[in-house]
Amino acid sequence: MAEPFAATSVSAPPHLTVQDWGRTEYRSAWAAQEALVHDRIAGARGDTLVFTEHEPVYTYGVRPGAEKHLLLDETATAARGISVVRTNRGGDITYHGPGQIVGYPIVDLSARKDLHAYLRLLEQVLINTVGMLGLAAARRPGKTGIWLATRKIAAIGVASRRWVTYHGFALNVACDLAAFHGIVPCGITDGTVTSMEAELGRPVDLEEVKRLLATEFETLWRAFPSGAATAPPAVEK
Repeated sequence: MAEPFAATSVSAPPHLTVQDWGRTEYRSAWAAQEALVHDRIAGARGDTLVFTEHEPVYTYGVRPGAEKHLLLDETATAARGISVVRTNRGGDITYHGPGQIVGYPIVDLSARKDLHAYLRLLEQVLINTVGMLGLAAARRPGKTGIWLATRKIAAIGVASRRWVTYHGFALNVACDLAAFHGIVPCGITDGTVTSMEAELGRPVDLEEVKRLLATEFETLWRAFPSGAATAPPAVEK
């Protein structure tokens, strides 16, 4: 099928197709993911990693009570230019917007049917990537995503159909952190949200981050069926 957006390559690793959809409206990108999932299940394409930046949006996951964590009414969100979408991914509520890299891996887990291990892989990809740029992020027990102490820098929420994944991760690089004040991000009350630029105190090149994310994802994804990529050590410095 034709690609839904004018996708560009992000130094695609040899065993993975990497696309950059640029800036997208959330519902359109979700529909485009569905088309890629259909093609992956049908064997019409291989594994694909998509990058995008969404127009401002709050998205709910399937966790019960997620709607209670939106702190603004419809008038207030509209005044801020932020749409609200209920999705079928895992997790609670989060914000997507410009300056945040959203990654959507459309990959086949049938060789190792373990969504929990796949979530750990995504966390490790993010830990390794921000580590190479100077930030020592880590997991928090019982909480999905990656953190700098109690400051969350990346959120993760996935779904799968016939063991093909969609949705994925959102890494805060240079996004508007004030938008998170309109929600209880991911339903977590004992932490805050941060970004790479806020932590580093300097501009961060989104294209460089995408290249690192693509390389780290491809490296760990190749090892995933054997179980070797579930929780390797964080990147060395």
